[in-house]
Amino acid sequence: MNANKSRLYEDVKFLTDIRPYRNYQNLGSLQKAANYIEAEFSKAGLDTEIQEWKASGNTYSNIIGSYNSTATKRLIVGAHYDVCGDQPGADDNASAVAGLLETARLVSAINPAIDYRIDFVSYCLEEPPFFDTNKMGSYIHAKSLSESKAKVIGMICFEMIGYFSDEPGSQSYPSSELAKLYPDTANFIVVVGIQKFHGFIQKVHTLMSKDSKINVEFISFPDANELAGLSDQSSYWEFGYPALMINDTSFIRNPNYHEVTDTIETLDFDKMTAVVNSAYNAITKIN
Repeated sequence: MNANKSRLYEDVKFLTDIRPYRNYQNLGSLQKAANYIEAEFSKAGLDTEIQEWKASGNTYSNIIGSYNSTATKRLIVGAHYDVCGDQPGADDNASAVAGLLETARLVSAINPAIDYRIDFVSYCLEEPPFFDTNKMGSYIHAKSLSESKAKVIGMICFEMIGYFSDEPGSQSYPSSELAKLYPDTANFIVVVGIQKFHGFIQKVHTLMSKDSKINVEFISFPDANELAGLSDQSSYWEFGYPALMINDTSFIRNPNYHEVTDTIETLDFDKMTAVVNSAYNAITKIN
């Protein structure tokens, strides 16, 4: 069984069609997104949970769907559902939420015999003005794991997995050193983390690469101050958990980043499907 391209499209379309846009100021829109995600987790047969907290006087929610929830060890797979400002956020981050939901559906349908729990978590407040604060949904979740002394294998963050190009020279880099190491065509996905958790990164990269229909690259930055820390995985590093990001290189590749042009028409659903299939392989064989 493979990921379903049509379902990925339907998920992205639902999220990008929400008006007003699902930023931190539009609580009703965030609730629509949260309700949709919870319903999809529930339809997949997962145990669902809502984690709430307050920020600037408002209540925000993480949506959690758990597979094999009686197991002691757990793997976290996450993606944020809020957007930055007034824009549809197709790549950032509807693509990743769609990937999260489809991975959850695959896990539930295939029912892999694993000895660990998988918590699929969709976060709110990844974007400014709460980014890199203790009000991020991922920080709230990671802190709760630490406080409950949960046995965490690691965390895998889906962050922007939908923008690709087969045109030579379509991939840019912030430095000539990186340009020498990685492809110049933007048709690959990358596993991103920090050297402290290099072993976890290597394992996920190896598992994703096996029989993959998309090229999977990886990079371990020296620390979280680099490009490695620009999403929810960084919250888990704060509590000592191995964590990484699966990413299409974000604003380094996608000119629509945080713009009104970040629309569903710009995404490549064939390559997104390949990313989800590759990620499924890692998520269900990580231990």
